Amino acid sequence: MTRPSASFHRGLALLVAATFFMENLDGTIIQTAAPTMAREFGVAPAELSIAMVAYLLAVAAGIPATGWLSLRIGIRPVLLTAIVVFTVASVLCAFAPTLTLLTLARVLQGIGGALMVPVGRLAVLSGTEPRDLLDAIAYLTWPALIAPVIAPALGGILTDTVGWRWIFLINVPLGIAAVVAGLRLIPHSEPQRGTPFDVRGYLAIAFALILLTAGAEALSADDPALEIVGAVAIVGSAGVVWANIVASRQRTDTLFDWSVLRRTTFRAGNLSGGVYRMIITGAPFLFTLLFQLAYGWSATVAGLMVIAVFVGNLGIKPFTTPLIRRFGFRRILIWSNGLGMLVLLAFVAIGPDAPVPVLILLLIVSGVFRSVGFSAYNTLQFADIEPEETTNANTLASALQQVAVALGLAVVAVFVRASTAVSEGVTGSPLPGYHWAFALAAALLVLPLVGAFRLPHDAGARAIVRH
Repeated sequence: MTRPSASFHRGLALLVAATFFMENLDGTIIQTAAPTMAREFGVAPAELSIAMVAYLLAVAAGIPATGWLSLRIGIRPVLLTAIVVFTVASVLCAFAPTLTLLTLARVLQGIGGALMVPVGRLAVLSGTEPRDLLDAIAYLTWPALIAPVIAPALGGILTDTVGWRWIFLINVPLGIAAVVAGLRLIPHSEPQRGTPFDVRGYLAIAFALILLTAGAEALSADDPALEIVGAVAIVGSAGVVWANIVASRQRTDTLFDWSVLRRTTFRAGNLSGGVYRMIITGAPFLFTLLFQLAYGWSATVAGLMVIAVFVGNLGIKPFTTPLIRRFGFRRILIWSNGLGMLVLLAFVAIGPDAPVPVLILLLIVSGVFRSVGFSAYNTLQFADIEPEETTNANTLASALQQVAVALGLAVVAVFVRASTAVSEGVTGSPLPGYHWAFALAAALLVLPLVGAFRLPHDAGARAIVRH
């Protein structure tokens, strides 16, 4: 039997994946360059956090408007503009003479990133038939897996060899190439008129995402007062979202149509999947802290060790789609959550005297199940979405994933700080505290594991079966 041709353009998918990589990379690459940048700007290293937070807040504020802009203006002009804005902002970041100007440039860069990711994914998903969804999503998944893992090492290498400004300048050739390719590959779409912009809905959701992102950053700070502020902000953001959901039931022109959460696969991909994303987002950070602060290794060695996670991500990638097609979403997610939990628990049982090859093997296995589970959740969420629901579902999924990313590092930071404070007070060593942090992270994976068991056996079948 002749295999039907793909309903999505692979070149476009690769282009969008490249823009995803730029956006994901710039979210974290600045961390290792912070001390050097601080010296040049004449400020304390901690003050550089404003440039990182500004980027995340701008992304959070921009995401809710992407669906409406794509419909009203068209996917092609919005995506091309987003790439240009992101690239120009990268140049401004590179040549910023002060921290204030760097922060303003990071806001502009965040706005470009907020548009690039959801609109880019929408460009790929629009017109993609269910039978090709798994293949299309596979192209878009790798940047979110790889960028956070290699960003610290890449940032350190660039800063030490050619200077911190190159952590932004590397975006310029990528951005120019993306615009040139985009002019050829991004399809034209007819703008849809007559749909008014839901200003109240946008302000509510944007405020909730900003509140949550800022709250997560505050929760990560080693300051009891800021921790309280962060917790209140996160609870407040949940209240704002709930009020928006209630209000949307009485209207038909809302920015988000929350009814899409009634679909089992979309709900599982974003609620259970949200908890899963929290843990896999925070895990590389947790590994790095363990190796440096509990094992006493250098930052370079710790960073190189964590690259083993990337090896697992990359090594399993050619087999991820065949595995999901062979075993189905339910079984894949049960195994990904269950074995991912066991890997985290393994770090509870071992210490700095463990053979390095054993540690590397555990990190590689962690990367394998990280990749498979991430791909499965990212595909499952769109498996039963109808064409007319794609724009809304894509925007809502982007917002919910922003929540997971924001909370991921905050949750890990809270686990580590609380556990190590107790262990250092009792034993004088931070290692038992890190063991508890890994145990708590593993315990959180029980939630998506239970969610996976509750999925129907044929969940997401449309995205698996070849027609």
